[in-house]
Amino acid sequence: MNSLLFVLSKLFWDVLHPSSLLLLLLSAGAFLIGGRFLGAGRLAVATSAVCLLAIAALPVGDGLMAPLEDRFPAVRIPPPHVDGIIVLGGAIDLDLSGARRMPSLNSAAERMTTFAALARRYPDARLVFSGGSNLLEQRALREADVARTLLADLGVDVGRVVFERNSRNTYENAVFSKELVHPGRGETWILVTSAAHMPRAAGVFRRIGWPVLPWPTAYKTSGEWHWAHGLDLAGGLDKVDGAAHEWAGLAYYRLLGRTDRLFPAP
Repeated sequence: MNSLLFVLSKLFWDVLHPSSLLLLLLSAGAFLIGGRFLGAGRLAVATSAVCLLAIAALPVGDGLMAPLEDRFPAVRIPPPHVDGIIVLGGAIDLDLSGARRMPSLNSAAERMTTFAALARRYPDARLVFSGGSNLLEQRALREADVARTLLADLGVDVGRVVFERNSRNTYENAVFSKELVHPGRGETWILVTSAAHMPRAAGVFRRIGWPVLPWPTAYKTSGEWHWAHGLDLAGGLDKVDGAAHEWAGLAYYRLLGRTDRLFPAP
């Protein structure tokens, strides 16, 4: 059942994330204009154009992303003692890493650098990297395999790290990692992931009975509202798609009972 849900969710999101929907709407409008439905075609083209212009010129992406990123505040006073640190996959580009045969990171790269910094700050803490592959076509290369090389390059003693390489999503990150390390009652574990992803991740960990200290990173918003200088369609669409993915993921996970509430909070 979990495998079927994974495939359906991937196919659903590949088609229905905002940038794809706008492209489909624009294409449909162009097709209709060339046929007998001129009015409907013009409406579809105009709607998609207005939406794209708003995303490029207005802080639409920031408005959707900021509430997610601000839900769990950044840690200002690090705890004196930490039993373990877990970082979730999602920062590694598996296609490029495999093709170029070297670690390649995406816009969530700070997950890995933050993890490396925390590993140095807490030399006695247990370390976990959790990440397999979220691709529909499962391959031999997993994020954990690339992470081993990358962390060694960053100066982390990979002998300290437990690499969980079978998870495909956030829920499996938590469940499979817990089965590997068996965290004890009362232990302090830091959870490292992107700030926008933290509400869903923290909700999953709490749901399975693993209390964690959220350590958000890889921010995409500044925390302050401001108008962009010029038009930034690519950046705006990236934020809108990323935020929409998390909001949809929160609703989906709550529907499945994988999180403790619809919008988990500290």
